[in-house]
Amino acid sequence: MSPQEQVFINGFKHLLYQPLKIGAEQSLTASMNFFDFMNQRRSVRSFSERPVDKKVIENILKTAGTAPSGAHKQPWTFCAITNPRIKKEIRIAAELEEKKSYESRMSASWLKDLAPLGTDMHKPFLEIAPWLVVVFKRVYELDEDRSVMNNYYVNESVGIACGMLISAIHHAGLVTLTHTPSPMKFLHDILERPENERPFLLLPVGYPQEPSYVPELYRKDLDEMAVFYE
Repeated sequence: MSPQEQVFINGFKHLLYQPLKIGAEQSLTASMNFFDFMNQRRSVRSFSERPVDKKVIENILKTAGTAPSGAHKQPWTFCAITNPRIKKEIRIAAELEEKKSYESRMSASWLKDLAPLGTDMHKPFLEIAPWLVVVFKRVYELDEDRSVMNNYYVNESVGIACGMLISAIHHAGLVTLTHTPSPMKFLHDILERPENERPFLLLPVGYPQEPSYVPELYRKDLDEMAVFYE
């Protein structure tokens, strides 16, 4: 007997889930291939000016929007910017905050930890990369009469969406880096976002400059980051 296409639980419609069905050997191969692919991902700071089609960015953002979220509130807004004037304004404001951070806010140990990455207060990629994606977290919602409606596990939900966003960028053959100027309120002001949104992450998106170089890094082995209870 075939299962029903839909049922009602607590008065709400639930649809029959139809997962991708693959065998154990194929699952192992798929998991290994995906790891190998994602292990090639690197944060890149040198971007090409080569344009990226808007449709590609749209598909990447739609992929990020498939992330799970607390009570399915989807508490995120993705602002995709290619306007040169706005990118320049963001760069100027970001570098101002970065200058303060590098000169007075960051501890000596923090600066020491950053040194191998080759990063500094100058952020030319904010203008060179063809797209900037600014992720905002929606800390609450406002209904038509301006009443507040709660969102739940906002940081966790938006963090998961950002991870899927970064994976989608890599899958499209593009590169990015996670830029987190602090404080980030200038992004809220420049982009004129509503009061219920807070900037969460800034990602330049594009093709890498050729040639590009990335620091030689060590990624933890499985036994350093995972514990199995069998």
